[in-house]
Amino acid sequence: MAQSIFKHISMPALPELKELERIIQLGQPHLEVDVLCEIDVQHKRFPVYKLALGNPDPSLPAIGFFGGIHGLERIGSQVLLSFLRGLLTRLKWDKSLQHMLQEVRLVFMPLVNPGGMWQATRANPNGVDLMRNAPVEATEKVPFLLGGHRISKHLPWYRGPADADMEAENKALVRTVQQELLSRQFSIAIDCHSGFGLRDRVWFPHAHSVHPIPHLADILSLEELFQQTHPNHRYLFEPQSLQYRTHGDVWDYLYLQSQEQPGKTFLPLTLEMGSWLWVKKNPRQLFSRHGMFNPVAEHRLHRVLRRHTSWLDFLMRATCGHQEWLAQGPTRLRLQERAVQRWYRP
Repeated sequence: MAQSIFKHISMPALPELKELERIIQLGQPHLEVDVLCEIDVQHKRFPVYKLALGNPDPSLPAIGFFGGIHGLERIGSQVLLSFLRGLLTRLKWDKSLQHMLQEVRLVFMPLVNPGGMWQATRANPNGVDLMRNAPVEATEKVPFLLGGHRISKHLPWYRGPADADMEAENKALVRTVQQELLSRQFSIAIDCHSGFGLRDRVWFPHAHSVHPIPHLADILSLEELFQQTHPNHRYLFEPQSLQYRTHGDVWDYLYLQSQEQPGKTFLPLTLEMGSWLWVKKNPRQLFSRHGMFNPVAEHRLHRVLRRHTSWLDFLMRATCGHQEWLAQGPTRLRLQERAVQRWYRP
């Protein structure tokens, strides 16, 4: 399948896309590969790929890994590509991984916005910020510009015209989540970003509202499970609204859709890598758009790639074993109360 796809796609010299090509070749016996759409920019054409492996049985849980939604944040794509390459290499000899993939579905979109990455912009080639582009309106005041606006595509955080459909990249992402994740009883999505704070954060909905989500107990249960499994981790779990609110968040849009299907659990998470720490250690990165969002020093890049592998592996295993840690009955109610007290009533 991959070879027939390559014949019809022009492959510009984008390192992350080239690495994705190599990974597709490496994983041919295991991967399902689709080109969801093609993005034209500067006389070049970029594919937006979806890769999947594991058991496609819709009765089983699934996890989706997403990256490169903001073209400047290359590290998100690099983390996912490194993780995926490791998985495919391990499949040759790791029997425990082979057995686990009989019980779970893995879906990857490591490079959602290749046109923006090619242009070294946060937005896509149309100047639209894909994380401000979904049809969701904030219920409280949002920061000027940062919260999403429709003033001009020449300003950052542009949402796109009010009467327009979502951008092609977002349509591909939404379609993938609807088909692969929301159709199942349990699913997780993890979207890898950088560019905020001195510490790695795990954000969960809402971004458009300060109101707690119905699955807050599941988020707290997942965090406590991670703390027990990796007691020395440095991640800070919090709702995105605790930092700032936005219009048009695509994960809010999809989470709200999931709420229309009672009895199903969809947990969309965002890994927000703390790029301010990289700048603090090397202030010269402030003078580079790339350096403000990505580790520049080679040893620091390798450290970041290693650090997040355990988090992604944990999420994969937690998805597979979700029935063992999801709280029910009175325990769930107590977790929900604790989570509200922790994040919404400090």
